[in-house]
Amino acid sequence: MNQNLSSYWIFYTVANAGNISKAAKELYISQPAISKSIQKLEENLGCKLFSRSSRGVVLTDEGQLLYGHVKEAFETLTLGEDKLKRSIDLGVGHLQIGVSSTLCKFVLLPYLKEFIRQNPHISISINCQSTNETLDLLDENKIDIGLIGKPDNLKNINFYYLDNIEDIFVANPDYLSNLKKRGITRDSILGNSTLMLLDKHNMTRQYIDDYLQDNHISVAESIDISNMDLLIDFAKIGVGVACVIKSFVTKELQEGSLVEIPLGIPIHKREIGFAYKENLKPSKSLQTFIDFYRTYRPEETL
Repeated sequence: MNQNLSSYWIFYTVANAGNISKAAKELYISQPAISKSIQKLEENLGCKLFSRSSRGVVLTDEGQLLYGHVKEAFETLTLGEDKLKRSIDLGVGHLQIGVSSTLCKFVLLPYLKEFIRQNPHISISINCQSTNETLDLLDENKIDIGLIGKPDNLKNINFYYLDNIEDIFVANPDYLSNLKKRGITRDSILGNSTLMLLDKHNMTRQYIDDYLQDNHISVAESIDISNMDLLIDFAKIGVGVACVIKSFVTKELQEGSLVEIPLGIPIHKREIGFAYKENLKPSKSLQTFIDFYRTYRPEETL
């Protein structure tokens, strides 16, 4: 566009008013200023836009052609302003959240359920990745916020603590009974069973690998599983011993379909929470979510 927007607004107003004097009153500028603006626009476009009549000014054929496009443009701008105002009034926005599949199901969903009820006009995008990958996405500004296990180095991350999680080893009672029949004692179960763990890129897996190494536990056989749900299901049918988060198998432990394997040295609990970059000003949607999770507590806590 070779002309500035104000020139087209003056042209549009004069065309609608059909009179320079009337347009001057609507625009709160002088008639000579309007005439000068129209003259400059005509010179730049290389054609006459108005012809004078006894009643004021009338659009020429070239003016009519330009007017049709200018009218459409200003109506589109007005529509955009109206939609923006309604969006602001309704709280319309978009929020991108990064989270592991495990924390998504067992921790994030209760928060989202209530947040969406309170803020139905904020759309949510979920990016299911490991904590390590979620931290990378935060660093690259590809997500707004992440639900993560607290890493050793937070760098430029603002971390809001939600709760502790406790990793335990569980197995089907029949699987443990068969180990006992083979002469395997409770203290040596981990080193003599099929151990089922999350994938190696997962922060939980790295944490458990460190535990096994620090306590000199050699694993005879292991299976990498992609998510916590499968770990729990495989343990329930007797595939092996699974490392799971204790609060996620409360029901199974209570009903006896899974049994917790006692450890001589317990696994230290880990912190989980919401994290976002502290050096970026939160969007309105993110700030709404931050304010929400700082006060809301789901009925079922970890």
